[in-house]
Amino acid sequence: MCAHILVAEDDEMQAELIRRLLLQEGHTAVVVHDGRSAIDEARSRRPDLVVLDLMLPEVDGFGVCRTLHQDGDVPVLMLTARSTEDDVLLGLELGADDYMTKPYSPRELMARIRTVLRRVVRPAGNSPVLRAGCITVDPIRHVVTCDGAPVTCTPGEFAILHAMAAEPERVFSRRQLLQHTHGHDRASTERAIDVHIMNLRKKIETDARKPDRLLTVFGVGYKLAGGRYDAS
Repeated sequence: MCAHILVAEDDEMQAELIRRLLLQEGHTAVVVHDGRSAIDEARSRRPDLVVLDLMLPEVDGFGVCRTLHQDGDVPVLMLTARSTEDDVLLGLELGADDYMTKPYSPRELMARIRTVLRRVVRPAGNSPVLRAGCITVDPIRHVVTCDGAPVTCTPGEFAILHAMAAEPERVFSRRQLLQHTHGHDRASTERAIDVHIMNLRKKIETDARKPDRLLTVFGVGYKLAGGRYDAS
């Protein structure tokens, strides 16, 4: 697919390398070198994906990610030299869909970009709407509702709900959910699933501290309670 991608990277050589790689893959790309410009560009021309360096001047990557997530559900691939688990989890809490630590290989970066873009492409065909209790997941329109109200999800959150709504009451391990989100086998990735679950509970539960829809099965993983699988 051809996508419009915003690259926010203050290292001009790195930014130009990423831009050229994206053009070679058939995408369009715009490069900015500070966080304020990234926010302004994303608002003026909504990109399909933002490749976001964490250490940006004016507004850092965390601030940019927070703002983009408040504005909508633009996918974010975060680039960071800070590879501590707390930094990674904070990025995911703020709405990042994936992260890469520097230095990285250009081939891996392009593979990660393709993976994130695949997650946000609407599937073809007459895929059924999934229902689990009060929650519906429409894979064609890429829409989630809860009690009839729309729920804004990141691509990773959508992938988790889509998998669980297809099999209500099934218990998924964190590793199984990682496979659905195309997570990479790093030390912190299974904890990243916990962050996605926490964010989803804030969106679909009446009281996120006492969930009755997205449940923890202690020692195993998570399940989506109740409901059925319907085709619309």
